[in-house]
Amino acid sequence: MGVTAAWGRVTNILAIAKHVIKNYMQTTELVRFKKLDKQITVLTAWDAISSSIVEAAGADVVLVGDSLGMVVLGHATTLPVTLDQMLHHTQAVCRGFCKPLSKQPLVVCDLPFLSYQCGEDKAVEAAGTLLKNSSASAVKLEGAEPETLLVIKRLIRMGIPVMGHLGLTPQSVHQLGYKSQARDKKSQEKIFKDSKMLQESGCFAIVLEHIPGEIASRLKKDLDIPVIGIGAGSDCDGQVRVTADILGLSTEQPPFAKPLLAGRELCINALREWVKSNNLNQVNPTIKTSESKLDC
Repeated sequence: MGVTAAWGRVTNILAIAKHVIKNYMQTTELVRFKKLDKQITVLTAWDAISSSIVEAAGADVVLVGDSLGMVVLGHATTLPVTLDQMLHHTQAVCRGFCKPLSKQPLVVCDLPFLSYQCGEDKAVEAAGTLLKNSSASAVKLEGAEPETLLVIKRLIRMGIPVMGHLGLTPQSVHQLGYKSQARDKKSQEKIFKDSKMLQESGCFAIVLEHIPGEIASRLKKDLDIPVIGIGAGSDCDGQVRVTADILGLSTEQPPFAKPLLAGRELCINALREWVKSNNLNQVNPTIKTSESKLDC
């Protein structure tokens, strides 16, 4: 290959890369959505099937949440979820998308318990592992304690976008339980302060979970970054839901996530009918040996 031809090939590759980068869903797009007053939609996914459904539904962001520990793995809390499990499920989610990379939703992955609470170096390694080995673009972590803020700043310096999470933070279940947060003046003042510190630390968005709607509404106005609510009223820059909850697949529904359909009941009834019919020949007829082609 001559020099001219080689340079032409390089130019074509750079042009393609520039087009992909230009159209690739980035975290900065969410800030633009806020400025345009465009509602941000976030849904969770945990495998290829759920991600293909969520993508087809048109979600802006797909969150691979550590809630999969409860939804998929059967744990009572999110605490047992490991980094390896989060990577495994994130890779499956990313494989499930059907659209070209430039048209896919933004993928955000939760950092699981003890992957960022033990220091900045461990957090960078954990977050880097998730982004390096999948097409996830950002991580989400909970809280705004001084140690957490140091972690967030370090991650962002290393080029890893971070989404914050305040209010009901499931990884603190043994301290907070699953009850509504920010109900008294002191805790409300804290969430205002924490939200602003997360923004100052460089977070591109904040999830507010199970707090009074008026608090989330005020933060939406006070902050430059998007406020994404779950059980935080309707006056947010966006909403996030656990997909299994709104499809009615969860055995226990959170009070702030009413199902859109009785998914669990529909699935059980359909499968029950199949079991009762016990007519496998109708569903999967046996091929006669004389008509079949055997490989051996």
